[in-house]
Amino acid sequence: MKYFFTIFALIYGTMANAKEVGLSKNWQLSFQSPATDLMSDVVSFHSYILMPIITGISLLVLFLLVYIMFKFNSNRNHVASTTTHNTLIEILWTVVPVMLLIIIAIPSFRLLYVSETIPKADLTIKAIGAQWYWTYEYPDHGNFSFDANMLQEHELSDPKLRLLETDTQIVVPVNKVVKLQLTSADVLHAWTIPAFAVKMDAVPGRLNETWFKANKEGIYYGQCSELCGPKHAFMPINVKVVSQKEFDDWVNFAQNEYASVELNDKNILIASK
Repeated sequence: MKYFFTIFALIYGTMANAKEVGLSKNWQLSFQSPATDLMSDVVSFHSYILMPIITGISLLVLFLLVYIMFKFNSNRNHVASTTTHNTLIEILWTVVPVMLLIIIAIPSFRLLYVSETIPKADLTIKAIGAQWYWTYEYPDHGNFSFDANMLQEHELSDPKLRLLETDTQIVVPVNKVVKLQLTSADVLHAWTIPAFAVKMDAVPGRLNETWFKANKEGIYYGQCSELCGPKHAFMPINVKVVSQKEFDDWVNFAQNEYASVELNDKNILIASK
């Protein structure tokens, strides 16, 4: 009994600690803390609909297996039963699964509809996947762009951020609708932030769109979720959610820091020598 409570305390503590903004933990058994209304709905759907149904079915099957093992073993039943069908049971095992699927389907379709329906956006960001980094463009704010590459282990300030930290971050304002446009420069990639309930493929020659509206400030981590080559695991995603004022200040900085360099005739002549 002592070991049971020890294990329970470990699991509960792990689930509680996993609520840190935008970062998974070792031995985590739950979702990351939701940072969008959509993710909150996904967690509720999982916790209050899927898990009770799955747990109930698992316990029922376990009970039936144990019951049959003891009730109908050869020591208790020297003559095998010749029962071939039971109308009531057949009706139940047809109707009950159909009802359960309907209960699961209705909120599932609603969540899919919400995730695919992009509301009026406050800003647009374009993400371009490449082996093995991301390029981001801000077309609504001067059309500046920058690359985001994974930091090496010796560059990290926190070892827990291994394979998650990048040299530059996407910055977005809190409580604003962000439309994300995705494409790829080479092979299939996928842009994923678990705390936002966002996962969208980046396909060469195609522009996919998704959206999110972060309701909590903080830094959120994700990774490429489509196998894209030997360094697939080295394509982290880093989103920083800030206040509107901080975002405006960052845009002013980024417009100068990441401004495109326009070539003139003098540049071309020098380069050609």
